[in-house]
Amino acid sequence: MPSPAAPSRLLGVLFMGTLLAALDIAIVGPALPALRDALGLDERAVSWVFTAFVLANLAGLPVMAAWADRAGRRTVYLADIALFAAGTLVVVLAPSFEVLLVGRVIQGLGSSGIFPVATAVIGDTFPPESRGRAVGALGAVFGVAFLIGPALGGIMLAVASWRWLFALSIPFAAVVFVLSARTVPDTRADDPKPVDAWGIVLLASLLVSLAVGLSGLDAADLSASLSSSRVWAPLLLSAVLTAAFVAVERRAVAPLVRPGLIARRPVQIACALAIGAGLVEATFVFLSAYAVQAFGVTKAQGSYLLLPLVFGVAIGSPLAGRMLDRIGARPIVTGGCLLVAAGLTVIALGPSLAVHIAGTTLIGFGLAGLLGSSISYILLVEAEAAERTVAQGLSTLALSIGQLTGGALVGAIAASAVAPVVGYRAAFGMIAAVAAVLAIVAQGLRGARPSSRATTA
Repeated sequence: MPSPAAPSRLLGVLFMGTLLAALDIAIVGPALPALRDALGLDERAVSWVFTAFVLANLAGLPVMAAWADRAGRRTVYLADIALFAAGTLVVVLAPSFEVLLVGRVIQGLGSSGIFPVATAVIGDTFPPESRGRAVGALGAVFGVAFLIGPALGGIMLAVASWRWLFALSIPFAAVVFVLSARTVPDTRADDPKPVDAWGIVLLASLLVSLAVGLSGLDAADLSASLSSSRVWAPLLLSAVLTAAFVAVERRAVAPLVRPGLIARRPVQIACALAIGAGLVEATFVFLSAYAVQAFGVTKAQGSYLLLPLVFGVAIGSPLAGRMLDRIGARPIVTGGCLLVAAGLTVIALGPSLAVHIAGTTLIGFGLAGLLGSSISYILLVEAEAAERTVAQGLSTLALSIGQLTGGALVGAIAASAVAPVVGYRAAFGMIAAVAAVLAIVAQGLRGARPSSRATTA
């Protein structure tokens, strides 16, 4: 156990480790236009730079959590940082697109354990009265990363290649590794749960099949692409694997998804909202590439154009958080969905750069009401005390599915259109429609008063 003075230092080290992983997500969007041009990729192929990371991150999360319970938090935390750094090095030195994707998979596997292990360390070492603030500080890392990422991307792309944008993570990872080896306690779970190995394999397989099928869609001739075996075969396989996953989860001792929890209507709505938020986050990754092609800005300027969205999230998130207890999740989420729908519609129809900036700002404020605290609040209200960790993991799963689906769809639609700009606008318009539907779905949430489950758990 750390000494009494250690918690603040420990939290600082955990903050840095989480920032290491979060920054990778924040710089991918600015890096995509330069990476696409350097490797001669189309929008369909370049979307896999994002998709491969999300897939590996999602598949690795339960594996790393279970490993940390058995082998010890510090051991796994250091292994994750080293794995992430190794993957980053592969990306930086990649001679081809295929090797780059291998690096992205390694990065995703490494990053998958950093945040959950850090959260577990807080649970092991911090007193109950300060755990909430500590976990909240780690959650704020993602906001910090998205504030730093676009600015950092703009500066680096103005003076160096996309490889240097990723390379900056390597010395940062070395510093985090050394500090973590000295600071992070090697605690482990008293009663580790069995690993749901079949659930992990089936989940990863069905998501890979889904991504492959969606990425093969041709928006210019949808019916013909659906009749192609490269589309319908993986989509059919993903449906079969989904049925198998459900059957396995019902019998698993420690399932990835608890059937009793997912059967509750508010939880189903929260998962649908998380998937929608993931779809919107996927468009975030492509906005720089769209701006470069639509308005002729430089790659560095395309990165800076993400800042209005980031500031919208930064300003709106604390406001949404304060209002949750007063008026409940339903109006916050509904407003967030409508703002996202409006922002994406403005971008899809926007004839000028000024209108584009206004649209990205609306998306930022909308995401503030849709992401993070709202979905967590819904699940906190609906889950029993013993289910809360599983419930938050469920929201992460749903968010990742949305990111995965969105990345594959946006890339496929942009690549199959007459021109990428036309394809991007069509994809943004489609996701705007999804956001509008989610505003209707959100009407099924409870009103302002939390349920008795929340107050008695």
